[in-house]
Amino acid sequence: MRGTAAVSSKLPRITLIFWVMKIAATTLGETGGDLIAQTLNVGYLISFLVLIGIFVITLVCQLSVRTFQPVLYWTVILSTSMAGTTLSDFMDRTLDLGYALGASVLVTALLIVFAVWKLSGHSFNVVDINTFGGELLYWIAILISNTLGTAFGDFLSDDSGLGYGGSAVLVASMIGVLALAMRYTPISNVLLFWVAFVLTRPLGATAGDLFSKPVAKGGLGYGTYSSSIVLLALLVGLIVFSYRQRARVVDTTEVESLDAAANLVVGMAGSRHAELDEAGVLPRPGEHRDNPDKSAAPGTG
Repeated sequence: MRGTAAVSSKLPRITLIFWVMKIAATTLGETGGDLIAQTLNVGYLISFLVLIGIFVITLVCQLSVRTFQPVLYWTVILSTSMAGTTLSDFMDRTLDLGYALGASVLVTALLIVFAVWKLSGHSFNVVDINTFGGELLYWIAILISNTLGTAFGDFLSDDSGLGYGGSAVLVASMIGVLALAMRYTPISNVLLFWVAFVLTRPLGATAGDLFSKPVAKGGLGYGTYSSSIVLLALLVGLIVFSYRQRARVVDTTEVESLDAAANLVVGMAGSRHAELDEAGVLPRPGEHRDNPDKSAAPGTG
């Protein structure tokens, strides 16, 4: 998907590295959420309440900063993924709503958020989100979409017959089609972005289950501990890489600014030289001008 330059510096540019980090964060959200709720036996409801509390705290920090901070941004993304995992499992397994009813509730909630977003006059385009209200709606939409994506991913893994691996390949293929549509069709890039954004969550959910579930259930058997540690290391490495990329952009911008300033000075000097030359102030090539003090006639003085 082609990159776009951000208007607001609080959100990342939408580039390939953004999508890689989003998938890593959503996959970690699945294994991390299951680690707390299932492996540590905290339970879905308590896990969700703890994680939603972390989300609120990190969101307040994100809304308070004036510039894009990769660590903070991706911490909020991760908290929405983990909270979405536990909330979806709570709705489906504890409340026994089932995937269809649970997904219907979440789709309705997401449509309401987008309706409020539209009526508020804020842009859906992430590169144009530069107000407090627009960013708040952005994060609410992400929280709901991550929960919805978890439900969709669990449905594919458990009820479609594709298993974890097949479901992950299917969702990845769907995202690939969206990438081609964004590049080669006139379909709104904003619409395609949000559809792809939602689909990264079921991709993360199915991939996370593929890594962590036992072999007997169709997984690779790495468990939630090992999977989460590896994914966390990957995400941290990508965040460090993004910081270095930002530093290079800043350095390049500074060099370009210095070059522009130097060119401006040279241009101004050239213009001034041309003005003086046109006025006859500067000597012509080969012309010698005597000092007026030494131009008196011989024999005087």
